[in-house]
Amino acid sequence: MWTNSERPQSPNSVSTNYTTRSLFPQAPTFTPDTFSKRDFNVKDFVESLSDSAVPPNRRSGQTSQTQAFDPRPLIRTLEQGLTRLSGLSEDLEARETELSAAVRRAENQHTANVDSLGKKLDHAIDDFRKLDRSLDDESDGYGPGGNTAVKIGARLEELDRQRLRAQDAKFLIQCWLEVSERGELFLLDDMRRQASGERKIRAAQIARQLLRISQRLDPSSWGEPNGTKIPNGINGVNGVNGVNGVNGHDASPEIKHNTREIVEKFRESLEKDLLKQFDEFYRRADFGGMRECADVLEDFSGGASVIAAFVNQHQFFIDRRQLITEEVGGDAETWELLADPDAEAPGIEPSLQSLVDEVKVVVQDESQIIRKAFSYYDVVLGRFLQRVFQQSIQQRLEMVLDKANRISNLAFLRSLQSSRTYISALIDDLKAHGLTEHPEPLSSQTALILDQQLDDLFVPYFVGSSYIEREKRNLEELYSSLSFKFTVYHSQRRKAPTTFLASLAKSGSEILSSAREAYVERLDSADLAPQQKAMLMRVAGLKNSDSARKQMETEVKDQDGILDIATARRMLKWLAEAVGRGLELSGGNETPKDVSALLDLVLAHMGTLYVEVSLDAANDAAASQDNTRNEPDISYLENLNAAITILHLMATCINTVLIPLGASNALVRRDMERNTSNAMGQMEDKVNSIMQRTIDVAISWVSKLLSGQKKTDYRPKDDSIGVGGTLLELNTPTCLLVTTFLQRVYNHAIIALSPQGSNLTAFLTELATNVRSQLLEHYKRFPVSPTGGIMVTKDISKYNDLFRSWSLDDSFGPSLEVLTEIGNIFVISPEALRERLRGGARGGGLGGMGDVWEKGDLRPYVLRREDASSVGVQSVLGAL
Repeated sequence: MWTNSERPQSPNSVSTNYTTRSLFPQAPTFTPDTFSKRDFNVKDFVESLSDSAVPPNRRSGQTSQTQAFDPRPLIRTLEQGLTRLSGLSEDLEARETELSAAVRRAENQHTANVDSLGKKLDHAIDDFRKLDRSLDDESDGYGPGGNTAVKIGARLEELDRQRLRAQDAKFLIQCWLEVSERGELFLLDDMRRQASGERKIRAAQIARQLLRISQRLDPSSWGEPNGTKIPNGINGVNGVNGVNGVNGHDASPEIKHNTREIVEKFRESLEKDLLKQFDEFYRRADFGGMRECADVLEDFSGGASVIAAFVNQHQFFIDRRQLITEEVGGDAETWELLADPDAEAPGIEPSLQSLVDEVKVVVQDESQIIRKAFSYYDVVLGRFLQRVFQQSIQQRLEMVLDKANRISNLAFLRSLQSSRTYISALIDDLKAHGLTEHPEPLSSQTALILDQQLDDLFVPYFVGSSYIEREKRNLEELYSSLSFKFTVYHSQRRKAPTTFLASLAKSGSEILSSAREAYVERLDSADLAPQQKAMLMRVAGLKNSDSARKQMETEVKDQDGILDIATARRMLKWLAEAVGRGLELSGGNETPKDVSALLDLVLAHMGTLYVEVSLDAANDAAASQDNTRNEPDISYLENLNAAITILHLMATCINTVLIPLGASNALVRRDMERNTSNAMGQMEDKVNSIMQRTIDVAISWVSKLLSGQKKTDYRPKDDSIGVGGTLLELNTPTCLLVTTFLQRVYNHAIIALSPQGSNLTAFLTELATNVRSQLLEHYKRFPVSPTGGIMVTKDISKYNDLFRSWSLDDSFGPSLEVLTEIGNIFVISPEALRERLRGGARGGGLGGMGDVWEKGDLRPYVLRREDASSVGVQSVLGAL
């Protein structure tokens, strides 16, 4: 047998830990609980049985290879396990049979109980039907019938109401007699001292009724000298003692006391006592007592006094009353970031953020108290919210915005945006919480109050066009600062008009000068805040120590007059920030008009005062190169690329951002599209004018270079054909000058115009066409010797190589063949020339020139051959 210490301890109650080993292994021990565990596993159970039958040396893996496996212990163990399982199975079957019998007995008992309860329910239903019929008729032995009982009950209720009214009238008359004859209200005082809230409410109601009686029966106490008196008991009106008096006495005795003053003092005393009691209940967190007092005080001016007491004594307003007068703090770096247009806005001002966060917690907590303490909690919560927003948040908001306004317009706008966003989030959180309706949704009345408070906070900043005007002032200041040196440079560049076209540009110069002067006066103005002035001068690249007018005259460089794409991107970035801010703050009502105003500002500053000024400068530079004696300087083309890129950025921004935002107003949208089209068209016309002037300048200079061609260049002397002679140079000096100049024009053109665009192709094609025309006319003027013909072909080949390196239109291809054929005319023999003309005639064209030229067009070139008077050439001329 196994000892207790040797009993198996596996998770399935089967152990393989042997301390001693007998000859015949003991059968494993397990119970039904072994199989009812959650972690029971058949595989583990069988393995535990197997492990108990394997010797320890085999389990450790040290069995000799020669020792045979003995299956008998394992077989015995499994047989014993099966025997034990069979016994357990029999026990379980017996138990199952016993439980099944118990279940059947319980089901039979349940069926009997259901039948019994069903009979009782049927009996109850029958009794109810009999009673119901008895209320409609007088049968079934239920007496006179239900209708009579109902009538008697209604009559009794009416009599009870009349009794109560009579008692109330009696008590009211007693109170009136007491106050009018003795000037006292002991009865109401006794009622007020009772602890019941209903009695206090009743006392307040009676006091109000006494005031009405006093107004009619004691008009003198209400300041009415002509009030109705009832002397001698005649025609008494509303007299307490009857119409005609009693025993000949007056219908209403003379009132000796000021009833109005007495009743009002009582009401004031009652109200003060109730307010004091309400405050005591509030401090003890006795919400039931608070509700009773609040219900009584509702009779006094609609509960305004108790609501005011509840709101004014709140610790939140007591603590914040001292903090609200503190100056707006914050570190200087944060305010500088707020005014920096290139920096991200730092967010809401910390003290305002702290206040809003505290308001969120206080309102959520206090709403639960209001719900418990007031039966008219919606009204109280509305007053509490109004006080929180109008006194705490509004005052702090005004202080924050006032300080931001003293720094810069951008700081004000960013503070306004961050404050509006954060307070709007507070409103959304309060609505989601539910406040007095928590966890149910907030009532529509309270939600309307919250929305109204939010609008009231910010409506002063959006009256009329005040907001968009401030946005425009901010952008105007930033744009003027950013382009200040550019504006000054071009203002100094402009001279007095000397030509008609220059006089037409005078208006643009005047606009530029006026903008410059206005900005300089703004910077040097004493009204400008120091922080804002420092920021604007930093954006303008000026020193804050000197005046803007002084720096305008001394610190402007040539580099300042060049367009900068990064500058344009900054302008558009500031514009995008303004548009996004406007969409968030304005609510979309005035969005079309606002974006239209911003569009006009962008077209004026980026278009007229920035891009167009640069284009005018390039146009003037191109015009100044028309009659120059030196090689024209066309470096102004390099600035054209920036102008075209900025135009593309402007058009993209306007067409994808501004114009779609104005789509809700068809009239505004049409105006925006028309203004954009006019401005863009005007700038594109100036770009085209610059390119056309550049072509004219280039053609003029090429013509001047060609005119310098020597007549001996194509009739070289024989002694120049040696080593070191000009013939070995292959090209004439004029050709080299022309191609070098044209290559320089090309280099400037690919910088100014995008290589992938069609503008570059059109420009180069027109330039090449004009140069080709000049070359064709050029070769009609020079006699060419046979040796000079080689020079002609070399020059033409040089020109063709240059043209082929350009991105020209496909239609220019035949023009290259024309030039090649012109060169061939001067080098081939008369017989070859005759054959070439014949072949061209049979093929419908001249030597590969196709339909470009006719035979007669070649005559001027053939005449320039040195051997033009020979018989062979004359025969060719005769054919032409």
